[in-house]
Amino acid sequence: MQASGRSARGEPVGNVEVDESDAPRSQRRRSALHLTLPGCWGAVLFACLSFTPSLLPRGGLLQGMICGITAAIGYGLGVLLAFVWRAFADRPPRPPKATSWWIFGVGGVVLFAVFFGLGQYWQHEIRSLMGISDYNLVLTILSPVVAAVMFALLLAIGRGIRGLYRWAAKTLDRWIGQRAANVVGWVLVAGLVYAVVSGVLLAGFIEAANTAFSARDTRTEEGVQQPTTALRSGGPDSVVPWDSLGWQGRIFVGQGPSTEQLGRFAEGPVLEPIRIYGGLASSEDTEERAALAVEDLTRAGGFERENLVVVTTTGSGWVDPALVDSVEYLTGGDVATVAIQYSYLPSWISYLVDQSKAREAGRDLFDAVYDVWSKLPQDARPRLLVAGESLGSFGGETAFSGEYDLRNRTAGTVFAGPPNFNVLFREFSDHRDDGSPEIEPVFRDGRTVRFTNDPQAGIPPADSPWEGSRVLYLMHPSDPIVWWSPRLITREPDWIGEAPGRDVLEDMVWIPFVTFWQITADLPFSTGVPAGHGHKYSTEYVDAWAVVLQPSDVTTEDLDSLKSIVGEEE
Repeated sequence: MQASGRSARGEPVGNVEVDESDAPRSQRRRSALHLTLPGCWGAVLFACLSFTPSLLPRGGLLQGMICGITAAIGYGLGVLLAFVWRAFADRPPRPPKATSWWIFGVGGVVLFAVFFGLGQYWQHEIRSLMGISDYNLVLTILSPVVAAVMFALLLAIGRGIRGLYRWAAKTLDRWIGQRAANVVGWVLVAGLVYAVVSGVLLAGFIEAANTAFSARDTRTEEGVQQPTTALRSGGPDSVVPWDSLGWQGRIFVGQGPSTEQLGRFAEGPVLEPIRIYGGLASSEDTEERAALAVEDLTRAGGFERENLVVVTTTGSGWVDPALVDSVEYLTGGDVATVAIQYSYLPSWISYLVDQSKAREAGRDLFDAVYDVWSKLPQDARPRLLVAGESLGSFGGETAFSGEYDLRNRTAGTVFAGPPNFNVLFREFSDHRDDGSPEIEPVFRDGRTVRFTNDPQAGIPPADSPWEGSRVLYLMHPSDPIVWWSPRLITREPDWIGEAPGRDVLEDMVWIPFVTFWQITADLPFSTGVPAGHGHKYSTEYVDAWAVVLQPSDVTTEDLDSLKSIVGEEE
C-alpha cells in the first residue's frame, strides 16, 4: 500500500509522506511559533476593539485579559477568512513578503497605541459617571503584557487541540479513508474538548466552590447573635434550629432595625418585625424546607401581620438588607418576611448550575405560603408581597404564569436586577409598547408591570393609571446581569442601539464577539461599583417599596431620611 507524502519543506515527495516528527527539532519549534499575517491583522484589530467601553470600568489586569481573549478570537477569524478566500481563489497559501510584515508591524503598533490611549479616556469617563476615583497606573501599563500572555496561552491551547486532531486523523487513516478519518478525528477531538471543559474543568470548579462555600455556611458572621425573640427563626420556640440556618440565614434573622430605630423613624407605635428563614441544613429538599418555613411563620404570627413578604434569595441564600429594612421601616414593623436557601454558591456561579434550584425555591415557597394565606378569611389576610434580587427575581418569577397571575395573587412585587434570561422579564420587555426603550420599557401602558432605572426620578408611563397590584422591576442601565446574553455574540441588542442610560457611556457600541466578552467580564465585578450602579441596589428599594405599598403617612422628606438610614446600614 502506498502513502502520499511531503518533504520537510511541505512539498510533495512522490508517494511517501515524511512525518513531521522526523523533521529537525528547530523546524518544528519554528512551526509551533509561526504566526500568519491574516491572523495577526485579525488579532491586532480585535485587540484594539477590546478597549472600547462596556458597562463597567475595568482595571488594568481585567483589560489585559479581555484584550488577550479578543485578540485570540481575532486571530482565529483572520485565519478562517484567509482560508475561505484561498478556497474561492483556488490557490494554496503563499508566504507574505517582508514588506507586508513591515507594514503590519508599523501599522499594528500605531493602531494599538491609539486605541490604548482612547481606552484610558473611555475608562476615565465611565469612572466619572459612577463617581469612582480609584485608578491603578501600574496595572494599566502592564495590561498589554497581560494581554500578550493571555493571547499566547490561548493560541497554544488552540494549536494543541489542532495537533491532537491531526494525530487522531493520521492514526485513523491507517484503518479508514482519509476523508472519513478527518471527519471522525474532528468529532472525537471536539467531543473530548467538550467533555474536559464541561465535565472535568467545570465539574472540578463547581466541586471546589461547593466545598469552599459549604464550609463557610457552617460559620457565623462576627457580631451576629442568635435571636432572643420568638419572632425570628432560630429563636425561642422556633421550629427551625439556629445551627441549620447557614451563614446568610443567621445574618438575616440576626440583624435588622430594632423597634427603637423603627420608632424614631415612624414617630409612633411600632411592632417588632418577623423574620423567618429556612437554611439548606433545615430540611432535605425545597418543598420540605418551604413547609418548615411556613410552619415557623405561622408559629410566629406572620399571617396575622398587615404585610407578608415572600423573598426568593440569591444563590448563596443572601437577602439584601436594604430590601427588607425598607419594608420594615415603611410599615412600622407590621410585616413578616420569609425566605429559604437553595444553594451555597454566589449568584454568578449559580447561574451555571443552580437555575433549577432557584425555580424550585421560588415556586415551592410561594405556593406553601399562598396555600395557607388563601384559606384565611379575606378580611383577615395580610397584604401578600413578593420580592427578589438577581437570581432571586428569577426564582420569584417562576411561581407565576404571567401578568394576570402576578396581579391576582399578590398585592405588590419588587424585582431588582433581573437576569436577562428571566422568563417573565423577557416576555414583558420583548413585548413592550412601541416607542418605549429597552432600558425602561412600558408594557401594556403600565397597567400592572412597570420598569425603572431610578424610581426617585419617576416610573413611566407617568400619565397612565396604575391601579390594583403593582409589579415593579428595578434595573440599572449599567447592570451587566440584566443585559448579558449569548445573543450578544452575533446580534446587536436594542439597549445598545438606543439612547444610553444615565450611567452608560454614549460611546459604547456593539461589536460582534467583542461586546459579548466585555459584558461577560463585567459580570463577576458587577457589585464592585458604588450603589446605584451596576448590580448594586440599595436606596432604590426605599422609593420602590413606597410606590408599591403606597403608605399614606410617609412624605418625601421621610423617604429622603429613610434613604440616609438604609444607605448607612449597607
